[in-house]
Amino acid sequence: MRFFVLGDVSVDLLYFLDRIPEPGEEIPARRALMKPGGAGGTLAAQLASLGHRVYLAGRVGEDAFRPIALATLEATGVDLSHLQVDPEHPTSTVLLFLVPGGKRAMVSSEGASRYLDPAGFKPRYLDQVDALVLSAYALVGGPQRAYAVEALEAARKRSLKIFADLGSGAVQAAGQELLKPLRGVDWLLMNQGELLALTRTPSLSQGVEALRKEGFTHLAIKVGAMGSIVVTPEGEELVEPYPVEEAVDSTGAGDAYTAAFAHAVLSGKTPVEAARMANKAGALATTEVGAQGRLIRLKDLEVAKHQA
Repeated sequence: MRFFVLGDVSVDLLYFLDRIPEPGEEIPARRALMKPGGAGGTLAAQLASLGHRVYLAGRVGEDAFRPIALATLEATGVDLSHLQVDPEHPTSTVLLFLVPGGKRAMVSSEGASRYLDPAGFKPRYLDQVDALVLSAYALVGGPQRAYAVEALEAARKRSLKIFADLGSGAVQAAGQELLKPLRGVDWLLMNQGELLALTRTPSLSQGVEALRKEGFTHLAIKVGAMGSIVVTPEGEELVEPYPVEEAVDSTGAGDAYTAAFAHAVLSGKTPVEAARMANKAGALATTEVGAQGRLIRLKDLEVAKHQA
C-alpha cells in the first residue's frame, strides 16, 4: 500500500534523569542522546518498516541536525521527494527529559517544520497513494497549516482514507481549532489526555460524546495501561493492552500505534483487530530509546493477529 504522510521532521535531544529538576535547579543527566524524531518522520518510518511505500511531506533546515533527522527515513526507504529544505530556519528540535518508567517532559522548537511551503503541494501528488496520514501538529499554524488544509481537501476529493493523529502539543497550541479542518476524516486518533483537553470535558464518555456531536464517528483512543478504545457508529470497545517487561522510553509510541492502526485498517482488519495490533506496536516502541529506536515490522504484528 502507499501512504502520503504529513508532519514534523525533527531531532530529539534526550536527557535521562532521575527526576525533573525544579526551576533554578541543576541536576546531572545519567545519559544524553540525539535521535531522529518528529511525528511526521516517525509515522513515515514506521509505515515504511511495515513494508509500505511512503511519501513524506516535511521541511528541514540546512544545518547539522538535518542528517540526524533523516537517518532512519533514508534507511527505511521513505520517499523524500516532497521534503523541503529551508535556507533560513533550523531543523525542528524537541528537548525531552525522561525519568524512570518511560515518563517524560518536553520542550519543542518548531523550526523549519512550521514553514512547509504550500506552494510545494500539488493535488496530483495524492493520485498515487491509498491513504493520507496526518499529524495534527501540521495544523497548528504557519505555512504548514495551509499545506495541510490543501492536502486534506485533495484527499477528500479522491476519497482516500484519512488518518489524523492529534498529539498533546497540537491540542495545547490550537485546541478546538484543530477540529474544523479535520471534519470528515476516516479515523481520528488520540490519547485520553488529548481527548479531555480537546473537548474540555471531565470524562472519556463525555469526551467521546462531544466529538460525536461534532461529526467524528470513528475514534481510536489510547488509554495507557488499559489499552485503547475504538469508537464506531456501532458502539465502543476497550481493547486489551500488550504487556512488555520494561518500558524505557515512551517517545514515539503513539506514532507507532497510529502507523500500525492505519496499516491494519487498510489491510482489511476490523477496528478491534486494528487496535489490538496498534496496542502491540505502541508497547514495543517503548522498549528502545528514541522515537524511531524500535521500528515495527510485519512479523511483530503476526502474534497480535493470531490472538485476535
